[in-house]
Amino acid sequence: MGKQQASPEARSAGATIYSVAEHAGVSIATVSRVLQGATVVAETTKQKVLAAVEELGYVPLGAARSLAVRHHEAHGLVLPELSGPYYAELLMGFEARAAELAQSVVLVLTDSRTDLAAAVRQLATRVDAIAVFGSAASGDVVRLLRAKKPVVVIAGEASDGVEAVSAENLESARELAGHLLGHGRRRVLFVGDPDSGPDIRDRYAGFVAAHRDRGLTAAEPVRVALNEADGLVVARRLLNGELEADALMCANDELALSVMTSLQDAGRSVPGDVAVVGWDDVMTSRYVRPGLTTVRQPVHELGALAATRLHELVGGEAARSDARTLPTQLVVRSSCGC
Repeated sequence: MGKQQASPEARSAGATIYSVAEHAGVSIATVSRVLQGATVVAETTKQKVLAAVEELGYVPLGAARSLAVRHHEAHGLVLPELSGPYYAELLMGFEARAAELAQSVVLVLTDSRTDLAAAVRQLATRVDAIAVFGSAASGDVVRLLRAKKPVVVIAGEASDGVEAVSAENLESARELAGHLLGHGRRRVLFVGDPDSGPDIRDRYAGFVAAHRDRGLTAAEPVRVALNEADGLVVARRLLNGELEADALMCANDELALSVMTSLQDAGRSVPGDVAVVGWDDVMTSRYVRPGLTTVRQPVHELGALAATRLHELVGGEAARSDARTLPTQLVVRSSCGC
């Protein structure tokens, strides 16, 4: 039988993966494999498909390729929320890298969900792999996702079949707390809840270690959420005498900036009366006065790394058993007393 010729109508009407498959005499899955560069297709079959693509003027669409091989060409990202600069920067890094890899991003925010398990199950049907932020990565969520898709935990801990990417916390926190103690501050409080996630837990552990290095006993943490409103609460507790401190080591910059400006508005001197330091090195930290001493962590790069690893896992790489940790850096400005 001679080769089937494409009619002018077929070329002008806009070819589809189905018409290419019919013209080449193969399945749509085979067409998709050829277009994705798979090596399992016989050379003669590959040439038939490529000839059909050229003759019909077919332009592959992501949706068609996805239908054929059951890939969505999308990554899922599970975050607690998007308020504050940290999550926005993380999302930008993740989305920018995913775009470079020709992947779209489907976002789920856990704090707005009453039925998280249902949201996660639905997400798993729409994407090829999922990144979950540490504080949102409960055991049930990770187990549910791991059974369905490749998973990477951001700012969390690796587990069986699930790898983690994070920024270094413990040693940088030890250095930051030690810097405060080196200024002669002896009533230093850690502001943030170590139970809210592995990253905050490690920052408090570094705080404790810095005290232990000097033969001191660290105070119990002031357990608050990591947002502006809780910073206002901490400032009020300091002003009314409920808390006593000559320095505050806040678990993120949002808390630190909120506490610092509230104390200044009430007539207290920072760092004269109370030194205040934070974590993240958001842009505002450079422009407030005094400049905020903090720890710079590569949030954008962390998001990009998570997207890269998802892409590699979907491509067949095995999950790593050890967490990939990016370095952080102490940034000394004036709010600590320097």
